[in-house]
Amino acid sequence: MTSPARDGYRHDWRRIVAAYWLTQLVESMGMAQVFALMPAHLRELGMPQADRLAFVGLFSSLVFVIGLPLVPLWGVWADKVSRKAVIVRSALVEAGVFALAAAAQVPWQMAIAMLLIGFQLGNTGVMLAGIRDVTPRKRLATVIAIFGVGSPIGFALGPVLAGGLIDGFGWSIAGVYMLSAAFSIGTALLVGLGTREVRPEVIPVGSVFVLARKAMSGVLRDRDVRRLFMVYGVVFLANQVSRPFTPLLVERVVGSGPGLATSIAVVMGVGALVGALISPLAGSLGDRFGYRPVLIGALAIGALASLLLPFMPGVPAMAGVSVLLGTATATTSAMVFSMLATEVPPERRSATLNLVYLPLYIAGIIGPATGSALAAAAGVDGPFLLGAVVFLAGAFTIWRQRRGDARDAAREAVGGTSAAP
Repeated sequence: MTSPARDGYRHDWRRIVAAYWLTQLVESMGMAQVFALMPAHLRELGMPQADRLAFVGLFSSLVFVIGLPLVPLWGVWADKVSRKAVIVRSALVEAGVFALAAAAQVPWQMAIAMLLIGFQLGNTGVMLAGIRDVTPRKRLATVIAIFGVGSPIGFALGPVLAGGLIDGFGWSIAGVYMLSAAFSIGTALLVGLGTREVRPEVIPVGSVFVLARKAMSGVLRDRDVRRLFMVYGVVFLANQVSRPFTPLLVERVVGSGPGLATSIAVVMGVGALVGALISPLAGSLGDRFGYRPVLIGALAIGALASLLLPFMPGVPAMAGVSVLLGTATATTSAMVFSMLATEVPPERRSATLNLVYLPLYIAGIIGPATGSALAAAAGVDGPFLLGAVVFLAGAFTIWRQRRGDARDAAREAVGGTSAAP
């Protein structure tokens, strides 16, 4: 009997991958616009200047508060009932969130919109698992790499589109959010009506909550997976500590008048876009030199970029350093995904992919909140300096683990040699 996954080969898998790619792109565009425009939007909503530093980070943390405990449930529910329904649910929720953000009249209403974003999370791992099951095996690595660049491209295009509409055509921030809501409805229709259901090879049986607990414990009992999740969490933490404050760095340089949205787009968009384009090259470097050495180098570059960014005198220099930061982030993601694809046993691979962004959600709560406290105490430069320290800590951790693994391998080799007849 043909398994659901093998039957998926008869589907138009290119259409499924394209629909998932566009869904990822649109979601990232909208979220990038929210983060890039939030400081200016809070000012428009009447938040005092003295409070913006703290609340920019706190509002960013709200995104993940609800999403974190739901991540394991969405992955299991998708495998048990319907992956397509989980993806469509995410797109419809994000449309509602963007519409609510557009309608906000006071800061607390914007806070509610940020909190509700948590209900839209949990779709990326589901799409990755679906792509793995429907794509011909000989093309899987290439297809996953193509899917992976959808998010960085979205994070690049989102601020660029917003800057062009606001500074070039006089759109309001609310109008930009409503456009993102319309795009999200479009992706819900695209996935809901334009793709087929992709079922996993093994359909889980039992209570969703019990299955979610087993998936979490099974994934986190694996030492190698814990390490990879920790590395991914370090990178996300370094980014989440500082990224919400990048628009404020730009505002400090160019002022709050006309051109601010475009300047933010240049600084945030260029880095994300170049990082996305470099990601496939990073994969080839990992294949040639090893995933962990390239990962250590990427973390070191991220530390340097985070350290330099607050001291750049103008938008072009900030954009150049942002390219380094985007490259480091994209390379780290490529290395972690490659290690997960090659080192996680097949029986746990689907659960691991469903939970792959769990470190992001944890870092997304801790990072902006920590950055807010630091920014309130030490100014907007503080979160970037802390981000550099976190990047370096990640690089040092991977270096120590690599040396430890080499020592263990050497001991095993010596033991095997001495025991041989």
